[in-house]
Amino acid sequence: MNSKMKSNLEVAGIYLIFAFMAVIIIYPIVWAIGMSLNSSTSFYSSTIIPENWSLVHYKWLFTDPNSDYLLWYKNSMIVSGCSAVFSVIMTSLVAYAFSRYNFVGKKTGLYTFLILQMFPAMMAMVALYILLNLVGLLDTLTGLILIYVGGQIPFNAWLVKGYLDTIPRELDESAKIDGAGHMTIFLRIIIPLAKPILAVVALFNFMTPLFDFLLPSIILQSSDNYTLALGLFNFINDQFSNNFTRFAAGAILIAAPVSVLYLFLQRYLITGLTAGGTKG
Repeated sequence: MNSKMKSNLEVAGIYLIFAFMAVIIIYPIVWAIGMSLNSSTSFYSSTIIPENWSLVHYKWLFTDPNSDYLLWYKNSMIVSGCSAVFSVIMTSLVAYAFSRYNFVGKKTGLYTFLILQMFPAMMAMVALYILLNLVGLLDTLTGLILIYVGGQIPFNAWLVKGYLDTIPRELDESAKIDGAGHMTIFLRIIIPLAKPILAVVALFNFMTPLFDFLLPSIILQSSDNYTLALGLFNFINDQFSNNFTRFAAGAILIAAPVSVLYLFLQRYLITGLTAGGTKG
């Protein structure tokens, strides 16, 4: 077998793998879209996209008085948006301190962040439930936001610190010579150069609350505070309300804000993900 044939076989194998993965990823999405267009409430359909498709379920989500979908959507946007914004602020400050300053306990703090990532979040659910109950934030969006923001700091701090370490310290020193203080250096030099990795943090922390079900199901109890994942679960949870088609329609619409945010931040994402792991 000559080298050219071997190379062609390798390329063909790569394309076959890509095609297989594309089918695995795309088929469930197409199936969910087809189910959401099914005018009945049946889970099954003879074709992926119904012949007599209808937008009745999308209309029901937004116009029916018995639908709380818009309220759940608003709650999810509040939680996801606040989590993304506050995570970027907290993470950038923590990562800047670990990247630029030498202080007692620096190495211990970094190792602590690393160790905390080894334990699943479910291990802390009981403690978080009790803590929020003690401070009066149980069944509130504020309590949920605090948990999301605090829980993501260890991972995000490591990620952002690795990126900040690649920014030359000479820029800081030059700014200090010109009379700039620590906050000026952070806001006018570090933050503009760290936009790619901060975009990654913002996207990750926006997506996590939007698709999470376990934590809201423990923290939130009243339907007025439900997020989308928790509210949509009620469509298929009740024995006499198996509305899979409405569930599919609501689930499809969740992708809209994520897609918009991704398109807005896409020019930063690849740079942030690759550069953030080159140095730690």
